[in-house]
Amino acid sequence: MSQIMTGSTEELPYWRLSFFYFTYFAVLGALAPYWGLYLKDLGFGAIAIGQLMAIFAGTKIIAPNLWGWVADRSQQRIRIVRMGALFTFLSFSLIFFSTDYWWIAAVMACFSFFWNAVLPQIEVITLNHLSNPPATERYSLIRLWGSVGFIATVVAGGILFDQVSVRMLPWIIVILMASIWLSSLLFNDKPNHNVGERGLSFVRILAKTEVWVFFLTCFLMQISHGPYYTFFSLYLESIDYSRTAIGWLWALGVIAEVLIFIVMHVVMSKLGPRKVILLSLGLATIRWFMIGYFAENFGLLILSQCLHAATFGTFHAGAIHIVHQYFRGPHAGQGQALYSSVAYGAGGAVGALASGYLWDSVDPSFTFTSAAIVSLIAFIMAYFLLKPGAESGEKT
Repeated sequence: MSQIMTGSTEELPYWRLSFFYFTYFAVLGALAPYWGLYLKDLGFGAIAIGQLMAIFAGTKIIAPNLWGWVADRSQQRIRIVRMGALFTFLSFSLIFFSTDYWWIAAVMACFSFFWNAVLPQIEVITLNHLSNPPATERYSLIRLWGSVGFIATVVAGGILFDQVSVRMLPWIIVILMASIWLSSLLFNDKPNHNVGERGLSFVRILAKTEVWVFFLTCFLMQISHGPYYTFFSLYLESIDYSRTAIGWLWALGVIAEVLIFIVMHVVMSKLGPRKVILLSLGLATIRWFMIGYFAENFGLLILSQCLHAATFGTFHAGAIHIVHQYFRGPHAGQGQALYSSVAYGAGGAVGALASGYLWDSVDPSFTFTSAAIVSLIAFIMAYFLLKPGAESGEKT
């Protein structure tokens, strides 16, 4: 790891970038496991919770693309990151004024519009810093600190909310959001003069079969995560797991993710991103089935959480690698933004909405089975249509 902290020509701001990832995903560690519990405590039902979580994901459809377009043309990525982080903090602070459904919906739409604009530009900034000397496969050694931030808040939250009301959650989140903005002041962007496919427009790159198949695969993978991100905590609480246990189970998944990030550069060099993505999709199918039918078996539940290393960790690392290869230079910000919006935006929103309606009308087991079917469809599609050229990010 020491090798990545310094470059041969200039120092890499390893710890400053890592601290940003830590604070950014610390917020997600408070939101993903506990926001549904908070909304339930306010009296909202499954459909309303699914709708509100869909708003959170849905802003990723617009925000990353808008700010990615601005960033690629202005080349002011760090200013966009700092502005987005500041307005995330300010807009979320409005949550304290009302617990009305429409007010919460408006606050979630507003703060997540800015919050979701930040990460794609940080990905580009990080990859720019890693491009000289070339070390993009070492991205995961910086990104893993985001997972550490997630673990810290999800474990602390589980212990805390077993002792006090979950209505403290907004206060915790607003403090963490302030820390995102403060951490963004600690580093600058590094221009990347590698223009990549200068001769191709953004639209022509998207028209390539392997590119749109890749994005469709990401979209389906995130749909399959809908029941997990929206209802996993509520599901475990309904079968008598304590909030401390729920926190540790969330943390276990991310600990597995951290461990895979540490060795991801080795895995990627041996398998290539296409095989990594196929493996991730196959294991996702197994994981959702296990959660749906064996959650009361603590041993199998632990095993299913360890598979988070694949369903998020390896999949995300492989996807980031492919996006960075297909979208270089003038299209880098828009490429990362499109990945975020298609997968975590559209896929996340559809997954949250669908799981909300299924949860109320059928049952948890069927909902997670549906998720397994979606990831299986994504696996079959990627196996036959995602070209082997994606093994090295080769452009065809």
